[in-house]
Amino acid sequence: MDIGVQFFPFLKPEFQSKVLSQQLRSKDAMNPTNRNLKQVLSTLISDSLSEMTGIADCNANVITASKPEFGDYQANGVMALAKQLKTNPRELAQQLVSILEAQNNPLIKQYEVAGPGFINIHLANNFLIDQAQPIQPEKAPLISKTDEPDSIVVDYSSPNLAKEMHVGHLRGTIIGDCLARVLESLGHNIIRQNHVGDWGTQFGMLITYMQEMEQHTDLPTQLSDLESFYRAAKQRFDEDKDFADLARKNVVKLQSGDPDFLTAWKLFIDESLSHCQALYDKLNITLSPSDLKAESFYKDDLEGIVKTLDAQSLLSVSEGARCVFLPQFTGKEGEPLPVIIQKTDGGYLYATTDLAAIKYRSFELKADRSLYVVDARQSLHFQQVFAVAREADLASEAISLEHIAYGVMMGKDGRPFKTRTGDLVKLVDLLDESISRAYDLVSDKNPQLDEDSRRIISEKIGIAAVKYADLSKNRTSDYIFDWSTMLSFEGNTAPYLMYAYARIKSILRKQENKNYQISSLDMPEERGLLVKILQLPEVIDAVARDCYPNQLCNYLYELSGSFMRFYESCPILKAEDEELRNSRLALAALAAKTLHQGLDLLGIETLEQM
Repeated sequence: MDIGVQFFPFLKPEFQSKVLSQQLRSKDAMNPTNRNLKQVLSTLISDSLSEMTGIADCNANVITASKPEFGDYQANGVMALAKQLKTNPRELAQQLVSILEAQNNPLIKQYEVAGPGFINIHLANNFLIDQAQPIQPEKAPLISKTDEPDSIVVDYSSPNLAKEMHVGHLRGTIIGDCLARVLESLGHNIIRQNHVGDWGTQFGMLITYMQEMEQHTDLPTQLSDLESFYRAAKQRFDEDKDFADLARKNVVKLQSGDPDFLTAWKLFIDESLSHCQALYDKLNITLSPSDLKAESFYKDDLEGIVKTLDAQSLLSVSEGARCVFLPQFTGKEGEPLPVIIQKTDGGYLYATTDLAAIKYRSFELKADRSLYVVDARQSLHFQQVFAVAREADLASEAISLEHIAYGVMMGKDGRPFKTRTGDLVKLVDLLDESISRAYDLVSDKNPQLDEDSRRIISEKIGIAAVKYADLSKNRTSDYIFDWSTMLSFEGNTAPYLMYAYARIKSILRKQENKNYQISSLDMPEERGLLVKILQLPEVIDAVARDCYPNQLCNYLYELSGSFMRFYESCPILKAEDEELRNSRLALAALAAKTLHQGLDLLGIETLEQM
């Protein structure tokens, strides 16, 4: 094909030679170690657009095709560029396709221009097969490690140790754990931080009540039910003014380091932490006691934070409290909103501790990113704290401070999920209820299973169902908690995905030879399954970047659907010949490996039998 200067009438003369040189660069666009197909195609087409137009940093806007007839991917960036160049988008797309075709890239089977200027991209079968070979079971991992690992703090779970964990702690715990797993799989240095609340005002109330209880009853027995202990202490605080005054004085003594109060405080904290760790283990959460960085960890730094802010003339006194006022934060009437650093009685607040944590993560841990997985109702707090940290140079220039906000779990009535008495549901009670319901379901579906097997399976399904029901929702939205949906074996649920995995493993157990390779993609269902498998890295990259676990859930659901279509249309064990059978077994094995990897990143354990 003769592509001359006349083919690009909208280009400036100084860029026409670049267009011709681009045609000679045919096979270097793809880094063989990069398994993110979308990224590879984006680079390839964006570079071609920049070379063709002379406009730096063109965005090809490559997306996954919504239907097979639109190819495997679509490049939609031409239309915005055509508007900028004031030229016809379809003509620009056709010119770009001519350049891309001249490169003879082995990735591509075909480009085609569609509609007003979309470019449909069909990948070559040989390329897809070549991409699959290194990641066959027992070979290389599905997810490549980054060449430039970051140090990333993931601050999650962070319960208040004044009482037991409740359903409100579920989302922050499992979203944060998923993000830590995903980022770790890419080779980043992950620093988990459980910033538990163990140093606030309520601990003065609890210690005061503990001192009373020690005189009348066995304290360890009382502490075994932390929720009841907290309610009793809160009742005393609300009803007895002398008790409340003493509690307020005692919290100042605690924060001042009084040894007697520290001893009482530690007794309560140790009991609370044991409750938390039992739940983490039950939920398959990767937090451990070594990840604990409680508010109290920063107690010796708080006075220094105040001095730093004061030295930079950022502190003001408002109604006796020491505050920071930044001009960008105002109320509905335009009044300045304070960030309270120190109360009138000398006590410190969450903001003070969070500023100390930012300083520690910036200059001690030297983190590149710090993710705060905390519910959306704290958005203003984090906006203010991050702004103060930047203003006071408590945050390094290198660190990215990111609030990973999430919505609320709601009951069917559309209100926050609570018990009939109006109390927040204990997290342990919710999990036990899910396991019990899963046991009934497993017993009904497979009564031949022995008791021990039913118990093991129902525990994994029950926990997985709760976690997946949450993770599969957009984290920024509130969602309705529904037992019937989350435990269903149909639709986008944990039981459905776990069953898909178990079904594949059942097929593979019937085949002795495991040294099979993918060699055929003649059927569209074979090809569709492999394309979906190879898209895992781009999904993982998206979750790592944007921190939305539901993207991974949606992918795994689509992968399971692709496998079911493949299974129904393509005989595996009864394939026409040995080579085809082995190819399809290899596809099935790779699908199982991908499902297992994805579910593991969600913190969900798979089952070989259901």
